[in-house]
This record gives sequence, structure tokens and C-alpha cells, in this order.
Amino acid sequence: MRPWREVWGEALYGLDGFYRRAEGPAGHFTTSAHGDLGAVLAEVVARLADDSGVCRVVDLACGRGELLAHLHDQRPDLSLVGVDVVERPAGLPRAVEWVRSPGGAALPDELCDLDALVIAHEWLDVVPCTVAEVDETGVLREVLVDARGDEGLGDELAGAERAWADGWWPATEPGARVEVGLSRDLAWRELVSRSSSGLTVAVDYGHTRTTRPAHGSLTAYREGRVADPVPDGQRDLTAHVATDSLGADEVLTQRELLHRLGVAATTPDHATATSDPLGYVRALGRSSSIAALTDPRGLGGFHWAMTRHTRGHA
Repeated sequence: MRPWREVWGEALYGLDGFYRRAEGPAGHFTTSAHGDLGAVLAEVVARLADDSGVCRVVDLACGRGELLAHLHDQRPDLSLVGVDVVERPAGLPRAVEWVRSPGGAALPDELCDLDALVIAHEWLDVVPCTVAEVDETGVLREVLVDARGDEGLGDELAGAERAWADGWWPATEPGARVEVGLSRDLAWRELVSRSSSGLTVAVDYGHTRTTRPAHGSLTAYREGRVADPVPDGQRDLTAHVATDSLGADEVLTQRELLHRLGVAATTPDHATATSDPLGYVRALGRSSSIAALTDPRGLGGFHWAMTRHTRGHA
């Protein structure tokens, strides 16, 4: 058995890892970047870029560039860059630049001193982290796992990870689990450090000190269904993010952000169903997508962690 963090990373980003599979993440699950939802999300990203005074958007861990394709359709004036661990996807608009990432939690060296909106949509939840569990005597120990997903307890958690757990996710009851967010915090800080101006955003399933899941949130997705978390490279492995530990300038829900930007679900004038039936159908579809993106019990509960940059003060 080996620590979850090590095996998790190999299962997602190794040579035969999940994120390198030909079908891509969209072959197993849908995110807000896909389909009609993605079109609305692209509107939101474009507004944030405008509000930040930048003309470049860098999409980290962008899958096969679905969000960038929507952005290009809506805002061809924006300079767009996609970053992921795979080769450039076929069919991506030629105007979109593509850069291969050396790994799930790493940006290529050439992406630095950025003047851009850098967005990482559902990225931090797949940055592998240490998983720990309180044993029957009250000691917090690292969780180990084998290739079949069977678990055992290893050494007592110590050092910086123990300090993180004590400060951000204290656990004392036997059986309680902690997904140690230190690796996510460090990945976020590295991402933030790459920009000299603009805005850095991470969008993810998240929780804060008062809403930590007592038994953790590590799970898997395969072929559209929730699956057992087995590190076999055949499924996504994900755990929600402790967004309050990141140190972002602001963390708010997706629902709060869209409402702030004036993106709201409104029913189109029924009279246009006769005068402009196609426009009416499009407006209905957009309203439905906004309703889904702002549902507080679903996608509207996503956390948006945002840090703003002023040149010289990244």
C-alpha cells in the first residue's frame, strides 16, 4: 500500500492516467464548461475579463478546450490559451493557443508574468492531496491504498500537513477523515504567482471550516456515474476543496457571482414565441442554463476563489 496522494497523482496524470485517455473527461461526466451551460459560463468569464481590464484568458486544466471554444465564438477579440496534459485537441479553433502542462498541478514555465484572466475550472479538486483518518485511539494517521482501492492506515500525520490539519480541519473522533489541503494551497499560490496583473480564479466544489465533511469527500466518476474511488486510471478521482485555506482575496458562490454580474434567469416575453420563435427558444434555453448554474443546491453552490493582481504586487 502507498499514500493516497502518490497513487492518486499517477492514476490521473501518469502515462496511462485518466486525463490522458482518448475520450477525455467529457466521455465520463459533464461540467459547467460543456454544452449550453458552457455558453453561459463563457459569458461570465468574458465579463470578468472585461472587468479586470485584460484581453487574454488562460484556461488551466481545460480538458479538450470546450470553454475556450465557447469564448472564441462569443468573443473572438480575446486572446485565448488552453493548458492541459494532452496534445492539442482536433477541432479547437485555430485562434486558440494550446500549451501542454507537465502535470496536473503544474503550469508550463513559459506561462509567467501574465497579464490575463487565469481560470482553473474544476482543477483544484483533482490536485491530489494527502488523506488522513483518526484511528481508534484518536491518532490522525495517513491513509494508504492499493491498486484495488483497499485502504489501510499508515504513520501518524506530522509536519506541515499535520499543522494544516490542526489549523483548518481538526479531527479527533475515531473514523473521522481529513483531506489535507496543503497541496491545493501550494498549487493555488503557484498559480497566483504567475500573474503580474489581471485576475486568477479557481472554480470548484468547496467547503469551509463550518461545512467540512466529517468523513471526507473523496469519490470517483466513471461513464457518467459515481463510482468507488479506485486508483486504476479508468475513472476520475476527486475531493472537494477547502477554499477558505487558499488565501484568495475573495471566495463566493457561483450563484452570488452570477447575480453580482447581472446574469439572472428571466422568462422571455411570450409574444416573441410568435414573432421570433427561434429567438424565443434560444432565450428559453439560456434562462434554463442560468437557472441550473445558479441553483444553490447544485452548481450554484460552487465556490469561486478569486485573487486580483496589480502589476508589481502579484
